[in-house]
Amino acid sequence: MRKLIALGIALAAASGVEAASRQADLGRRIFFDPTLSASGKLSCASCHDPANAYAAPTTAGAVMSGGVDGNRPGLRAIPSLRYLSDPPRFARHSYIDTGREREDIGPAGGLMLDGRADSLHEQFLVPLLDPVEMANANVAEVASRLQRAPYAEELAQTTDTDSLVDAAARAVERFELEDPSFHPYSSRFDQYLRGTATLSANELEGFRLFSDPNKGNCIACHPAATGPGGRPPIFTDHSYHALGVPRNPAIPANSNAGFFDLGVCGPKRADLKNERQYCGYFKTPTLRNVARRRFFFHNGRFTTLQDVMRFYVERDTDPGHWYPTINGKPLKFDDLPRADRGNVDTSDAPLSREPGEPPALSEEEIRKVIAFLRTLSDAD
Repeated sequence: MRKLIALGIALAAASGVEAASRQADLGRRIFFDPTLSASGKLSCASCHDPANAYAAPTTAGAVMSGGVDGNRPGLRAIPSLRYLSDPPRFARHSYIDTGREREDIGPAGGLMLDGRADSLHEQFLVPLLDPVEMANANVAEVASRLQRAPYAEELAQTTDTDSLVDAAARAVERFELEDPSFHPYSSRFDQYLRGTATLSANELEGFRLFSDPNKGNCIACHPAATGPGGRPPIFTDHSYHALGVPRNPAIPANSNAGFFDLGVCGPKRADLKNERQYCGYFKTPTLRNVARRRFFFHNGRFTTLQDVMRFYVERDTDPGHWYPTINGKPLKFDDLPRADRGNVDTSDAPLSREPGEPPALSEEEIRKVIAFLRTLSDAD
């Protein structure tokens, strides 16, 4: 185990410059420390592999297992921790300017697939206390594990409070903010923006189709505009949507026909459980390194970018291809309770077509969009 931890730390360090501060260096050690879990086998890096853009390891399935015994399956696919340095705080209502009016586009901001953490240090505790992840019973148990860690004395010296847990959270946050491996901006698209690389004709056409509101319209939720100070785009607007992704039978919890993962309104998040208009809403992820992923959407239902793109453009034109058929009719949006299926986006292109209409993108156009998406993979 010690060799694996050392290897993980070496991989993280090798992918960028040394962390700039002592606090960030402590955060790195905490990030790779499996003794903070109840099983003694699961660290932050176990699920967020630095060798795979801080997403799930390439050997993982649709969900990963954790818990006290290390054998309790998770509920959701593991998102990447890259490019999370400055998300807005979660808000139930966010607005965009549309000429003389402001349009309420619903929830936005926060971290995790349901937005229940507003900062990287808040996010730190979530997996530590989750019974299917690191499975500590409470904050006191986390503190006890930190007190026994070899870096406990150094950690205590970084805070003016008595809370080692808060100090650890702040240290991991500094690691994620300072270490270049979390925000390398090293993709070929970044090089293209800097004028040091070119894109092929197919990649440029893919970008055009990606941006065209009458074709892919991906840019509506994955904007490609530069950020503050000319920062390259991160390809998410931090918004939330219900997309009607088909149910994934590979998730053990779904063997219970009465169970539904409702995202913003539960079961992981409890404070909005009564706001049914948000049931089925999940956060829009960054598309950076999307071509490196093996499982897509919150439930890992699809395993190829081709199927992801086909689902977007055929969900409504050929629903029988994507959903189970009951009494001769496709059961659309089968991973939501019937009462919440009206939350699914059916108004934004390409999710606004009718059965029998041609999809917004042809197979050839899908291949070109994917060619563009591959340019968003970091060089490491």
